Amino acid sequence: MSDSSAAPVRDLPPELPNADIWFYWDPVCPFAWITSLWLRKVQAQKDYTIDWRFISLRQLNAHIDYDTHFPPEYEAGHTAGLRMLRMAAAVRQEEGRDSMSSLYPALGHSIFDVEQSDDQLAQRSALGTPDHVVPILTELGLSTDYADALTDTSFDPIVQAETDEALSKTGKDVGTPIIAHNPPDGLAFFGPVISRVPSDEDAVPLWDSVITLAGFSGFAELKRSLRERPQLKLFGVDENAAGVEEDWHGGSRRQKK
Repeated sequence: MSDSSAAPVRDLPPELPNADIWFYWDPVCPFAWITSLWLRKVQAQKDYTIDWRFISLRQLNAHIDYDTHFPPEYEAGHTAGLRMLRMAAAVRQEEGRDSMSSLYPALGHSIFDVEQSDDQLAQRSALGTPDHVVPILTELGLSTDYADALTDTSFDPIVQAETDEALSKTGKDVGTPIIAHNPPDGLAFFGPVISRVPSDEDAVPLWDSVITLAGFSGFAELKRSLRERPQLKLFGVDENAAGVEEDWHGGSRRQKK
């Protein structure tokens, strides 16, 4: 796997038959991560089949000047997310779509279940490097050769295609995560963006409420930009605590709209 101007045409693995949900994820998005943890609780209780698909924040924000619009560590983080999605695409191509149900959690835990460094730029730049992913691949029993795909831009069109697919279902003024329910023709929406994982008892009632609201054909948007800081070790928020409220623009603490 190498970065080449004569990029090979990558084959997509077969679709998961009768998937109940398409969940579009970028590994570095904390809100996608929290929503995915909630959705796994829903999956366990409703026996859903989930196809974990790609959306790249780096590709989604390709038109934005990171230096003027985002905190300094964001470009490094989003670029790391794209590198990891390239690797995920390589794993999925060879191992099948079911492999994402274990790779995404492994990546997520390695990113968010760690203490935040004083040097956030260095911390985010270290993500999506061979030193980061090789132990994960080894733990999952996957070939460490998949780490070569981190810099293999021939996987970018696959990631871009699924990013475009996600936005075609919701419109472009959204972020991550995106959920499609009863795909490919069922309802789809950005979010829900939550800062804490619901309890087992609350998981399904919350899901049913979201589906009821999003399923109304006249529904467009329910939103507030004030959000609790995600209940994640990376953000310094204890699992029994609520994070302080911050103003997030477009799914991030973007400094300009």
